[in-house]
Amino acid sequence: MGQEVENREYVDEQAFVKRLRAETGLVSGCYKQDKFERFDPPMIGAEVEAWLVDENWLPAPKNGEFLDTLNEDLATHELAQFNFELNLDPHHLPGGLPRLKDQIDSLWADCTKAADQLSLKPLMIGMAPTLIQDMMSLDTMTPTNRYRALNERVMEVRGAPTKVEIARREKLELAQNHLMIEAACTSLQTHLSINPGEEARQYNAAQLVAAPLTALSANSPFLYGRRLWEETRIPAFEQAIGIDSFRSRDGAKVGRVTFGANWLRNSFMELFLENLDGHDPLLPLIEECEAEQLRHFKLQNGTLWRWNRPIVGGDCHGTPHLRIENRVTPAGPTPADMVANAAFFIGLTRYLAAAETPPESEMKFAVARSNFYACARRGLGAKVTWLDGETHDVQRLIHDLLADQATEGLIANGVPAHEAKAILEPISGRAKTGQNGAAWQRGWVNCHGRDFQGLVAAYYERQQQGRPVHTWRI
Repeated sequence: MGQEVENREYVDEQAFVKRLRAETGLVSGCYKQDKFERFDPPMIGAEVEAWLVDENWLPAPKNGEFLDTLNEDLATHELAQFNFELNLDPHHLPGGLPRLKDQIDSLWADCTKAADQLSLKPLMIGMAPTLIQDMMSLDTMTPTNRYRALNERVMEVRGAPTKVEIARREKLELAQNHLMIEAACTSLQTHLSINPGEEARQYNAAQLVAAPLTALSANSPFLYGRRLWEETRIPAFEQAIGIDSFRSRDGAKVGRVTFGANWLRNSFMELFLENLDGHDPLLPLIEECEAEQLRHFKLQNGTLWRWNRPIVGGDCHGTPHLRIENRVTPAGPTPADMVANAAFFIGLTRYLAAAETPPESEMKFAVARSNFYACARRGLGAKVTWLDGETHDVQRLIHDLLADQATEGLIANGVPAHEAKAILEPISGRAKTGQNGAAWQRGWVNCHGRDFQGLVAAYYERQQQGRPVHTWRI
């Protein structure tokens, strides 16, 4: 949903579907013509979403002023005026992970300087603990046609207020006439290029990795003053959109924000055909452009928020490429932590995809889905069923097996051994100590009480020091 909407007048849905069908056919033709670019080693990239907070550590709706002051082409706005996004340059995998960290460090220093001029501070965290429910309204939506059109259509299609019910230690129940709770969810999105013919193995591996990755990276335990899931972004985002499209073979509801319906068998075309036939258009806007630009195809795909999203980069005029956008990880706590999360995703995905026996043949899809939500709910305290059919404590599984496999996956794809081990050191540290961002936040509150402003102040101080979260003192 990255493209701006020039005209908020909706047109005939049938006309949109006609163009979507034609453009989906062009993508299918790219497969038949072997037109997709190949990368060996793979290309990687990332996007980082973040918050702005004021001198009282409360979210500050000033992204317009901040972006004007920052004056950085790689930075852009997000749904709420409290948020902004950094789009990082793509790199080949060998050497690419350190370059990503260097770029985040550099951009973050610039963000800190720009925010300081406005008496603000930038914050990388999944959900800001000081966020108050009344702050999320249409008044704090970033004023673009794109976001207002999305909100109008979601509410129109739903035909009822957005209902949110999230419970674990405490419970959150609310109903709103907008989708702004989505803006409470800020993430790290990691991109991994995929060669044609390899999509099924790579995508299925990414789906398997989603569970332990979510457990490792959890950084969103508080929303509106309540202690909820370790990664509350997952249920909050799913319920913010809350539009069910169909049921999978095992009877599970598949919505527009989804873990998915089944394992892939052959290629991304299965998901692109699902986009066409399984999900009604959310923004049926006609673009006056050539079909080869794939504008309707990309708009439909951009309004389906799979936790692992298949993407066609480029268009049919040139040499398009395929990639996975992993969306499960929250922002923060530090650049070192985020790059470690990206490295774990990339390394373990590549390792599992290269296994002699396809891992997805050893696990039912429903089990992978159950693992994912268990890890979102309990973080490193979750239990998962793994490829041996046994139930494991996910923290021990990562410590004893998966961290090493992620390292091997990076090395097998050209990353020097010393670089792979250094980048993944925060993963080993979290697996050893059990302290990720969510655990640190909970520990701080247990020790100091529900002073959420104090929590954000302490978090920000440690974030700016840059040391990985497993080393933070409470």
